[in-house]
Amino acid sequence: MAKKAKKGGQGTPATVALEAAGVPFTVHAYEHDPAAATYGGEAAELLGVPAGRVFKTLVADVDGTLTVGVVPVSGKLDLKALAAAVGGKRAAMADPAAAERSSGYVLGGISPLGQRRPLRTVLDDSVLAHPTVYVSAGRRGLEVELAPADLVALTKALTAPIGR
Repeated sequence: MAKKAKKGGQGTPATVALEAAGVPFTVHAYEHDPAAATYGGEAAELLGVPAGRVFKTLVADVDGTLTVGVVPVSGKLDLKALAAAVGGKRAAMADPAAAERSSGYVLGGISPLGQRRPLRTVLDDSVLAHPTVYVSAGRRGLEVELAPADLVALTKALTAPIGR
């Protein structure tokens, strides 16, 4: 997989982090429809990729600490499993404004890569079943494709069964 040149201001903190790490990746852009039912579902459909290979980045509050959960867009984040994966007791979805402030991204474009303040990250273990996966590249309508091992390494993530 080769790096794809940035076009039209597609450089984001996520792609900058990937370039700095020397990780191979491909950027995939699509026209985001503000009326789309879900951001991740829209990405999978418009890119023609199975929904199990496109992952959404969700920010949760685990015992008062913001934590990132990354799960396939075809499923949901199991908050109890996320809490257990990081040794916590309770988890709830983070306040959207807190997620945006912490990550530096807007909802629907939060990437697990290049966050303003890196958070503890847990990837659903299904990520390891694919040769490459797609995650947000840092804005709506932009995905980055990379090897799961590179995603795990760059986010310093744990892998655990956190999707349902």
